[in-house]
Amino acid sequence: MSVNNAMTADFLRSAYGGESMAHMRYLIWGDVAEKEGMPNIGRLFRAIAYAEWAHADNHFRQLGEQKGDHTVPAGAVFGIGKTEENLQGAIDGELHEVEQMYPVYLEAARFQKEKAAERAFHYALEAEKIHVTLFQEAQQAAKEGKDLDLGRVYVCPVCGHTVVGNAPDKCPVCGAKKEMYKDF
Repeated sequence: MSVNNAMTADFLRSAYGGESMAHMRYLIWGDVAEKEGMPNIGRLFRAIAYAEWAHADNHFRQLGEQKGDHTVPAGAVFGIGKTEENLQGAIDGELHEVEQMYPVYLEAARFQKEKAAERAFHYALEAEKIHVTLFQEAQQAAKEGKDLDLGRVYVCPVCGHTVVGNAPDKCPVCGAKKEMYKDF
């Protein structure tokens, strides 16, 4: 599979870069949370890191046969702080994706009739909305000096849909079966 429009291809590369950096940043911040005695927040970071990997994987695959070197502009939060600060960085990044980046990328893909890219952007947008809320809940606990009260976290490997508690029988975003969800 490959995209036909240069703008959508650029957006896919940018989204891939951003999601790849989020994946690694969340793994690092998860380790920080663990060291600060917040293992559940660490687990949440690792679960959402997996969702970010799924998004990066989707974006990368949509580029298909487009090979070559590309400079990839992607905004990112850098630095390691205390868990409360790292969660603010995560919230800010996810809000940027939900409020600015993915709505624009999604509309461009629709306009350019790039169905596969449209699907990849839609999947990411829907998951990022959930991530904002989960990170906000975790930050509230961290502000109170506590770990997050967190059940099992399940992540759909197809679209990154993230849910606490029980995995749905069928992913509400992409339709993947419950058995496919990764348990954290």
